[in-house]
Amino acid sequence: MKIHNILFIGMCMKGVSVGYPLGLNASDVRVSEVDFNPEFVAKMIPKLDWSVLYNAAESIGQLEDLPKELISNYENNPEFLKKVHHVLLEVDIINGELICPETGRKFPINNGIPNMLLNEDEV
Repeated sequence: MKIHNILFIGMCMKGVSVGYPLGLNASDVRVSEVDFNPEFVAKMIPKLDWSVLYNAAESIGQLEDLPKELISNYENNPEFLKKVHHVLLEVDIINGELICPETGRKFPINNGIPNMLLNEDEV
């Protein structure tokens, strides 16, 4: 889920004005342990679209008690930061697809790499 929160396809695909947030359908998910750095996670949170992160984590079964709304004073809550750390840094989509919310166009994810290339007729 490392890049899902920032991907969008608006303005480059015909018929798409926003293209965000992309839907996420994962057929193969890998969870790997990564050293916990609470300062790093706390600095990342303001850059996230919280509802998009929450919905993506929910859609792949990795919610891990993440609250639906961003909590206040999160930078001083190590348990909350560990939950965010898990979703942001330890969950990898190996295979699946990203789905445009406006057109339904599916972009495959293979071996952890999303293919966002458009066909000529889509540009």
